[in-house]
Amino acid sequence: MNQLERLEQSYVSEPAPFFEIGDTVRVKVRVVEARASGKKKTQEEEKERIQVFEGLVIARKHGKATETFTVRKISFGVGVERIFPVHSPNLAGIEVVRKGKVRRAKLYYIRDKKGKAAKISEREFSRTPKVSKKATATVAQEPDSDVTSSSEASE
Repeated sequence: MNQLERLEQSYVSEPAPFFEIGDTVRVKVRVVEARASGKKKTQEEEKERIQVFEGLVIARKHGKATETFTVRKISFGVGVERIFPVHSPNLAGIEVVRKGKVRRAKLYYIRDKKGKAAKISEREFSRTPKVSKKATATVAQEPDSDVTSSSEASE
């Protein structure tokens, strides 16, 4: 691993939340506003607030520390896209609102669509990972074998 890779890894503070292309996300961004206070304009007051940007994830690029994602929303009839670095210290949080079912890595074709044509169908949304049928069958069989062994032990 060279020095550049080590430097990039040092910027990654915490693992990124899990979201995919086609998901509708709510991105919370820290915004610092500087305002002049009082008669003298030399004194500036910094005020921090959180701005929410909610839209469809249409792209994810790069990887590791340099990973970015593009979010698109329609604001007052105008399409607005914003690119966010995943590991930016200015991001207060990323919240998945809705999971989308898509079969593409980049959804740039959404830019040309309007109304219902731009709608992405929804897929199952669950916070816990899915359990396979084999795992559930194994779990179901194990308690039965314990019950028979414990009844034999009590006799």
